[in-house]
Amino acid sequence: MIIVCPSCSAKNRVPKEKLDSQPSCGQCHQGLIPLTPIELNEQNFSHFISNSDLPILVDLWAEWCGPCKMMAPHFAETAKHNPYVVFAKIDTEANPRLSGAFNVRSIPTLVLMKKTKEVARISGVLRANQLQEWLDQQLNTPE
Repeated sequence: MIIVCPSCSAKNRVPKEKLDSQPSCGQCHQGLIPLTPIELNEQNFSHFISNSDLPILVDLWAEWCGPCKMMAPHFAETAKHNPYVVFAKIDTEANPRLSGAFNVRSIPTLVLMKKTKEVARISGVLRANQLQEWLDQQLNTPE
């Protein structure tokens, strides 16, 4: 599997059976699979999305959004328990082109991506258990 390093953006080849052993980047030696959400923006989004073999769950949010702030700890908590999914956040105010590309109508909006393909979307606040249930449902659905 190819995994893009969230720290330095280097592409790393990791055998699937080694994903559980907390692999680190061959270039910067940081962890390849963060158990906390990473920040994506207009500069790194395309590289990250198109080169990562892991599914990526994107939280589209804004600083002024109360529901986004309510959901943030639940999103972070769920990230801790999902080492085979990259959890990413995109600030819609700071990244208007990405917000437009996702055709965001309301926030928070979660978009599950596999490579450049959107496979699922949900809007509104989810608690950690609801988010985990939704994510499990999406990951276990055949494409």
